[in-house]
Amino acid sequence: MKKSLWVFSALLLSLMISACGKKSEVAIIQKQLDRYPQYSIILEDMKEEGNFFSDYYQKYKIVYADKVAGSDSLAFYTDITDWRRVSEKEYQKYAPFLGMVLASKGADGKVSNEQYPPGYQYVGNPQYGHWRTDSNGNSFWEFYGKFAFMNAMFNLLARPVYRNDWDSYRSYRGSGRPYFGPNQNYGTNGSYTKQTKPTFYQRRQARELAQKQSFSNKVKQRTGRSRMSGFRSRSGGSGK
Repeated sequence: MKKSLWVFSALLLSLMISACGKKSEVAIIQKQLDRYPQYSIILEDMKEEGNFFSDYYQKYKIVYADKVAGSDSLAFYTDITDWRRVSEKEYQKYAPFLGMVLASKGADGKVSNEQYPPGYQYVGNPQYGHWRTDSNGNSFWEFYGKFAFMNAMFNLLARPVYRNDWDSYRSYRGSGRPYFGPNQNYGTNGSYTKQTKPTFYQRRQARELAQKQSFSNKVKQRTGRSRMSGFRSRSGGSGK
């Protein structure tokens, strides 16, 4: 029995050391994208599985640019990864940023590990678009026709980026702090994310309900055993 316990402890320690030495999935993807002039790594989805020991998974949307052969222009591509198993530490690190950019390389070639709403790195750049004014006098960003596909790539069709939002984002840029958008409506707790990613919240709600039911069943079982134990005690005492 003691030997089995020792073997289990050694195995657990080995797994912990292995997990600590493993590079994060975001860092691995960044390494793979290093040769591209621009990219955004967006947290597309995440989930937990298992009851006693949890396994953690994340899925990423990657938007990247590559040089067009024989030209100075860039072509943009998008891809969504399969589920990637991550450590609990990495999962918790990025848990607040569902739907947001986790890491990026901008048009200036600089790599950033700051978190912000998708597409913001292209807003304000006259190479990609310009500011317009709507009927209410609000200034918003409009991509040029040849870059209109970026609205779909970065999920900007439902809500444009207003000048006040972008000015607020610029005050965060370079500070190391995440920017959750106007009124904190981006990220895992943001109202915009709840509208655009209902499957994640349905899955999380179902998991929380299952955990509550499991806990409730365990409490009932323990209570039942306790009552039975008390009944047997009283029954034994009546035979004197």
